[in-house]
Amino acid sequence: MAKTVPTHANSTETKDQISWRERFAALGNLPSFFRLVWQVSPSLFLGNAFLRLIRAAIPTATLYIGKLIIDQVVTLSKHNEGDTRMLWWLVGAEFGLAILSTALGRAVALMDSLLGDLFANQTSIRLMEHAATLDLEQFEDATFYDKLERARRQTNGRTVLLSGVFGQVQELISVGFLAAGLAVYNPWLLVLILLAVTPSFIGDNYFNQRSYSLSRSWTPERRELDYLRYIGASDETAKEVKIFGISGFLIDRFRELSWQYYLKNKALAISRAGWGTLLTALGTAGYYGAYVWIVMRAVGGQITLGDLTFLAGSFRQVRGSLEGILLQFSSLTQEAIYLQDLFDYFAIKPSIHSPSTSRPFPNPIRQGFVFENVGFKYTNSERWALRNLSFTLQAGEKLALVGENGAGKTTLVKLLARLYDPAEGRILLDGYDLREYDLAELRRNIGVIFQDYTRFKMSAGVNIAVGDIDQRTNQDRIETSAQRSLADTVIAKLAGGYDQQLGRSFGKGVELSGGEWQKVALARAYMRDAQLIILDEPTAALDARAEYEVFQRFAKLTEGKSSVIISHRFSTVRMADRILVLENGTLLEIGSHYELLEKEGRYAELFGLQARGYQ
Repeated sequence: MAKTVPTHANSTETKDQISWRERFAALGNLPSFFRLVWQVSPSLFLGNAFLRLIRAAIPTATLYIGKLIIDQVVTLSKHNEGDTRMLWWLVGAEFGLAILSTALGRAVALMDSLLGDLFANQTSIRLMEHAATLDLEQFEDATFYDKLERARRQTNGRTVLLSGVFGQVQELISVGFLAAGLAVYNPWLLVLILLAVTPSFIGDNYFNQRSYSLSRSWTPERRELDYLRYIGASDETAKEVKIFGISGFLIDRFRELSWQYYLKNKALAISRAGWGTLLTALGTAGYYGAYVWIVMRAVGGQITLGDLTFLAGSFRQVRGSLEGILLQFSSLTQEAIYLQDLFDYFAIKPSIHSPSTSRPFPNPIRQGFVFENVGFKYTNSERWALRNLSFTLQAGEKLALVGENGAGKTTLVKLLARLYDPAEGRILLDGYDLREYDLAELRRNIGVIFQDYTRFKMSAGVNIAVGDIDQRTNQDRIETSAQRSLADTVIAKLAGGYDQQLGRSFGKGVELSGGEWQKVALARAYMRDAQLIILDEPTAALDARAEYEVFQRFAKLTEGKSSVIISHRFSTVRMADRILVLENGTLLEIGSHYELLEKEGRYAELFGLQARGYQ
């Protein structure tokens, strides 16, 4: 049966709208989010909360002192004399609150910024750590990549959510103080405030839902836009873009896709602006209705001029705060739903992992690897990459894999390294299933260099040391590995030697030729003291003489170790002890070079075709 990739998807798949139930449910993400932020820095977290609490009381205190100042001025102006010390004390107190509010605002902004940087760093580290535990097959799945992309977007700016929640609490406390003052004069003022803020809240909530749905449904297209933007202006693709003249095609595709997204965003923005203006006007009318009532009370002598100032200011601030709270609530629930993308990613579990009680890895390997009726197919593929595959890779044997492209050679070596698990059958090591061994220890004992090896934009020394990164400070080992792969001749030409930056992505970096990169990549195999070494077409960019020398060295340096070689050059393949011929994922024939020639089968046919090409 086909293998499947666990995704653990929750209720955040693309929808046209987000219900209120989902919005309130999304608030359940906040405790987990706050735990993450708390773990980043408990002191900054508590300091932020404490300063916001103090700042919440300042608006009410400022308005009330302002009322007292006005009442003092009115009293003094009526009598044309009197003690002004209280007036100046009040003015000084209001000035002090203004300075304090500014200082607290800057301190809160500073703490938000520091927490934001720390959270982004820690979350990015967690994201990479989790990625290291996931299966290779998951990285080859488009649905998983959409989840990964959305999770990446959550690593930055998530303290906007923290600041928003703290700000909500701060505003609620401020509103509580101000509302208490308004209720003393007339509780109906609070009802008028709620009526004034409701229209704009409903409108913004509706358009926030539309905005979220658009953003989420366009995740694959935004990834394509990022990809087009990269390959359209990259040193890695520049030569093919130029030689094939495809820049116009790439630009047209980017223009078409980005224009479609722009049109959807434009329609939403225009609709939001129009309805927002109308609904805000309704809310403003309610506010001025209450304001007229307050003014009439002052004119009738029922409240003082200071009371008028306090009530008008309180009403204005409560209205603004409530609008902010309601609108921020809509935004916060949306942010909390986005936050689910991060938790969804962390909820993805690998299917390939170490057993709870693992078997010690054999040192040395005594019997070898045995494939017993192994079958494997990729996710979303109906075709079997391998089927009914049975053979033995004996301890200390050099095995070559031969077959046309798509025959299953690379899939086979990935199964050996347990990058995949078989869908059918099993693979044994010294008589025990590979699944019984510790995964990390298994991979430490297997060195693989693939044809599509990574060209790390790092120093030459680090590019070699990735074969055993724990030995990156062992310069002797790095240089010995370079000598074995012939990479030392490449590095000798570099101005910075082993410290030379490779690739042109960073300052003073130099680019290597394909063959030079392959020698550097091959050195990684020698860095690792592995019992099984696999070379998957790692010398394709080398000329025939260089490849022959590389494999002559390889044969000597891997004596007593098991090895698997994939190559289309039969001059290399014939060095192996045995050759396994694959066709359409099945074993067609196996034997030594001369045994297979005597059979006059597919290997003999392919060998003959290649030999005639050199005549």
